[in-house]
This record gives sequence, C-alpha cells and structure tokens, in this order.
Amino acid sequence: MPDTLLPQSLVDLATRVIEENAMAGRKVAVAESCTGGLVSAALTEIPGSSAVFDRGFITYSNEAKQEMLGVASDIIDAVGAVSIACVYAMAQGALARSQADVAVAISGIAGPDGGSEMKPVGTVVFARAVRGSDDKDAEQRLFEGEDRAGVRRHAALVALELLLP
Repeated sequence: MPDTLLPQSLVDLATRVIEENAMAGRKVAVAESCTGGLVSAALTEIPGSSAVFDRGFITYSNEAKQEMLGVASDIIDAVGAVSIACVYAMAQGALARSQADVAVAISGIAGPDGGSEMKPVGTVVFARAVRGSDDKDAEQRLFEGEDRAGVRRHAALVALELLLP
C-alpha cells in the first residue's frame, strides 16, 4: 500500500469519490472551513484526481466566506458561520465560482474552544449543491466526545460521502 499522510478511512472514501465521479463524468469542488483543506487533501491523494477535482476553497474566516464564495454578511450576522444557511450559501458560491457539477461545503466547531450551549464543540454543518438543481441538501451533525482531530476527520468523511454520485 502506498504511503499517505492521511487516515486510511479518508483515503479509501476519497478513492471511491474520484472513481465514481469519473465514471459519472462529474467534476467536484469543496468549500471548507473547520476541515481546513482536509477534504481537498484527501481527494488529491488519489491518482487521477485531476480528472474529477476542480478546486477547493479554504474559507476559514467569515471574511473569506464572503470574499471568496459570496456569502452574504447578513447570513453570518443573523445565524452565524456554523449554520445551514451559511454552508448552503458556501456550496452555491463554490459551484458558481468553479467548473464543478457538484460542490460540498463544511463549517463547524472543532474545538476545544468556541462552542456554546446552542452550538457545542463538535457541531458541524454540511451542504451540497448540484449544478442545474434547486435541491437543498444540507444537514447538521454533532460529533460528541471527539477531540479536534476527531471532529475534523468525521466531518471530512461526511463531506466525502456527500460527493458520491
């Protein structure tokens, strides 16, 4: 097995994402916040990923979400960056600013700080946007009992699952 910097679970799922999207003739893009490029790194670990992976946006700050993806400041002001509304806008922005057929966005609170009663550490939100579709595919998950690395790893796995055709 070739050397990889990443957990095997991420590499295995990223392999499926690349292979299945290649067969479907689809290109993908990702907009990442709390995962900090982990999903993009997993996809680019896979030989042949350039045929499928169009680009990744690492928009860690609220300003980056607004500048790079066009997320409206009123969304962040009203409901925060860790919200369904924000990740849906991120996914739409990634789709609009890429050649991808599908885009996934991730934002969350990896910890150990930054959580609140309403949004505890481990809260992560995801959205998928598909070109030519008005379907709103978004969800919120809570990865309880995980450290920062665990939250990020689980979030990356969910995001990769959302990129499967």
